[in-house]
Amino acid sequence: MKRQQMKLSRFAWLPALLLTSAAHAQQTVTLYGLIDEGLNFTSNTGGHSAWQMSSGDTFGSRWGLKGSEDLGGGDKAIFQLENGFNVNTGKLGQDSSMFGRQAFVGLSSSQYGTITLGRQYDTSVDALGFGSITSAGNWAGDITTHPFDNDNVDWDFRVNNAVKYVSPTYRGLTAEAMYGFSNQPGGFSNNRVWGATLNYQNGNLTAAASYLKLNNPGLASGGAINSGDLFNASSQQDIGVAASYQFTHVLVGAAWSHVDVYNPVSNAWMDNTSLPNGATWNSWKFDNFELNAQYYFTHAFWLGAAYTFTMAHLDASDTKYVPKWHQLGLMLDYDLSKRTSLYLQGAWQHVVSAHTGTSFDEAQIVDASAGASSGVNQMVYRLGMIHRF
Repeated sequence: MKRQQMKLSRFAWLPALLLTSAAHAQQTVTLYGLIDEGLNFTSNTGGHSAWQMSSGDTFGSRWGLKGSEDLGGGDKAIFQLENGFNVNTGKLGQDSSMFGRQAFVGLSSSQYGTITLGRQYDTSVDALGFGSITSAGNWAGDITTHPFDNDNVDWDFRVNNAVKYVSPTYRGLTAEAMYGFSNQPGGFSNNRVWGATLNYQNGNLTAAASYLKLNNPGLASGGAINSGDLFNASSQQDIGVAASYQFTHVLVGAAWSHVDVYNPVSNAWMDNTSLPNGATWNSWKFDNFELNAQYYFTHAFWLGAAYTFTMAHLDASDTKYVPKWHQLGLMLDYDLSKRTSLYLQGAWQHVVSAHTGTSFDEAQIVDASAGASSGVNQMVYRLGMIHRF
């Protein structure tokens, strides 16, 4: 009996050591998620109206894990794994990936900034980019996405094989840079991405400027951009500038983005890109001008509105086309609690057609509508609910 007690006493220090180690590490892991579900009505989809149950139109339905470990001296090890899912079917996955929304690990320092590695949002649309000021991909979600989501403000693609650095904030300025590797032997620049963003915050003023460059996006497997995520082309560059100001009851924002797509092959939201008479595309160029505002009746009840004018310059082997789009979106939101919201949305899009004989001639509120219109006008309405956990 004494021998058994002696054995136990030898290991009595183990629980205390484990507790001490855990207390020193101060590791935290959080399970989180969001469910966005609603009923959509599209006025014209191929000549017919359509009713749909649609998941994740304002904020993508998701669940994830994120955590950090305190390394001391203001340094932390961090990670995040995030999966998208469809509420209507229960289907998991985004881009057929288990953690297709985000999957990264990194180090964070209060003195030197944060570096992360893995699948991540590009620098132009994440929390620091101009996409944090636009309505699409932000408070309005899909309903105000710019035509064909040409500037990716609604997060149609993420960047694989990415290294991202975010600097500490100095006098309101924060810098961010990213490089997404092609991962191809002998093809270093084939399907790669690099970009940078500068953000400024001073009181109620927020401003951002961003640049993103993509080489052969989607054309080579295993690279930075998955095929079919947005554009498949020889190269693409996105330039964005945006600013917002918070008044007592009103938040106003303005954004401009310019997108150049060279030797385009396809776009995820276009069914028909083939020109008549055997002509081929040389480039697609888009300029998007957005104005948006939110008016807060109370802290839990607000109305948002956004107007976007888009003009494209489409260069083909035989001629040039200049279509234009006008798009207006509205959203009324009431927060039942900090976690649960009810909302009503509506959007209208009109195309000034350049008669290309392709999907450029059809109105389509992408990500929100049931499909392309048979004409130059389309309206979408949505009644939805969001719950965060």
